[in-house]
Amino acid sequence: MINDKNRPPRLQGKEYYYDSFTNNEVLLGKKKGHLPAMGWNSWNAFGSGNTAELTKIMADKIVELGLDKLGYKYVVLDDGCYKPERVEDKLSNETKKFPEGFKALSDYIHAKGLKFGMYNDIGTNLCAGAAVGTYAHEDIDAQSYIDWGVDFLKVDNCYYLWDNATYSAATNAKYVYAPKIKGIRVVGKDYERSFSAVTDGLITGEGCKVSGGAVMNIGTFDGTNVGTTPVGVRSGELEFNVLVPETEEYEIYVTYATGEEIGVGSWLQLAIEKNVVYDDFLPVTENVDTYAESDAIKTELTKGDNRIRIMNHRRQENTLNSYATLLEGLNKAKPDHDVIFSICEWGKTQPQNWGYKVGDSWRILNDITFRVGSDGDPGIGTWFDNNTASVTSQYNKAVIMGEFAGLSKGWNDPDMLMVGMNGLDETMCKTHMVMWCMMNSPLMLGLDLRRVQKGDALWNIIANQELIMLNQDALGVQAKRLYTTMETDFPDTDYITNNERCDILVKPLADGSIAISFINLNDKAWDGEISVDAGLIAEKLGGKMVNPEQFKTASAYMVKDMWSGEVTENKTGVFTVKHLEACESITIRVTVTDIASNDVCK
Repeated sequence: MINDKNRPPRLQGKEYYYDSFTNNEVLLGKKKGHLPAMGWNSWNAFGSGNTAELTKIMADKIVELGLDKLGYKYVVLDDGCYKPERVEDKLSNETKKFPEGFKALSDYIHAKGLKFGMYNDIGTNLCAGAAVGTYAHEDIDAQSYIDWGVDFLKVDNCYYLWDNATYSAATNAKYVYAPKIKGIRVVGKDYERSFSAVTDGLITGEGCKVSGGAVMNIGTFDGTNVGTTPVGVRSGELEFNVLVPETEEYEIYVTYATGEEIGVGSWLQLAIEKNVVYDDFLPVTENVDTYAESDAIKTELTKGDNRIRIMNHRRQENTLNSYATLLEGLNKAKPDHDVIFSICEWGKTQPQNWGYKVGDSWRILNDITFRVGSDGDPGIGTWFDNNTASVTSQYNKAVIMGEFAGLSKGWNDPDMLMVGMNGLDETMCKTHMVMWCMMNSPLMLGLDLRRVQKGDALWNIIANQELIMLNQDALGVQAKRLYTTMETDFPDTDYITNNERCDILVKPLADGSIAISFINLNDKAWDGEISVDAGLIAEKLGGKMVNPEQFKTASAYMVKDMWSGEVTENKTGVFTVKHLEACESITIRVTVTDIASNDVCK
């Protein structure tokens, strides 16, 4: 790959373009079938202050507490572990905190029967500032990770060159938005016609705006923060339907104005149907309101109707390309590797659309907390927040993203667990654990494990085997929200940020049973009956259930409480809760015990 810091690399093929995102085909032989990763990550516990000594203590505690036997296998070093600059172009350990190097630490962790994870970034620098991002060093770094025995790689998106990402230049918006478009002119041998963007063009998707006789905001929504739904088309295009008399080569001229700001960029993609015929900068105009006409873009048009698309999907395509380049480096270094690849670009480029192609999971929002701990300070987690830093902020987005996840794809990642951090009481922590297990989220502990003793309240939460079994169930289906007390027509896909509500999540399991969670998101108790019945469950989840008809028509069910272990019988097929304390959840596992007689006759 040729590295030019003034322009993003060429995409590696048509399979990296936007129109390929829905084909369900992975790239570069990415392995399928991984269940959500479980382990411990250093960031929430220690921030950049993690050390080899602390990491070894955490590995020891995982084994001592029996967490390894429950599936917590990955011990991951986050930011702050490298020297601030490369050494002979390579990554190198920070010598005071990691004096023996990463291979020695990897060996220690592997000797415990655990797996070793590390961190980097697709930009030039890490988020904490070290100038050791993987950009232009993908093959070198991949070889280092393989040499160190890395089993898990979390890769951030700070200082990214091709987007206005975290710590990146705001002017990088020029890469991810098309110019403001006033119109196009199409010229053939015996044909010429001009088309106005506003009166002749068709805006498709979401996000584009009409301003001053032109169309702007042609690009992809930034999903880093709360408030923008992940469901549906997350980008906008401008289309023209052009009727031409003959099949021949035509010239297309675009009237445009460039900028380097949100909504107006300089990078244009022009496609005829799905065939991209232009993918590059347009010459810079004097300002965002001074228009110019482009040079001719020559392409063949077919007699009759032609759909000309003006677009810019590079926000997604560039990011996919960068993560793919690092995966390609891992493949070169060790073709049979099984490194878990954790994409951490915070939902910025709508990775639910493309992350499955190269990654095992993808972060859906910015960090769940910015008040991380240190040695002796547990840090602070919150239940509510207007931005991303809370349990409910992450949950509210992740809960409607089930369609993007699965064994053939990967997992939505609402960030690390905050169980054990200050600011969350025991009830909140229990519900937090329930949410992540029901949603098939990676279960990465983020607390100082020295605060946990076997059998105490924290241990009982993170070691709840019944809940972990839901998260790690072989069917690999994320729970669906079938009901919420907030008024909505589509509880499974509507993005709801008002937390004064209760939700009912339902998750099908490989043995034919069903997990149901009743969740009170409010910090006030809920009194009032909420319920879900077997018929609705079979109707809404039937295609993902093992035997929906049997579940729907059964005459008796065994109901097991996932916290108390209490088992009861249900003969109505209606599963009800009448009271939930503030932030409380009740989770049950429902198993058919008596098949209706009419089913037996069949």
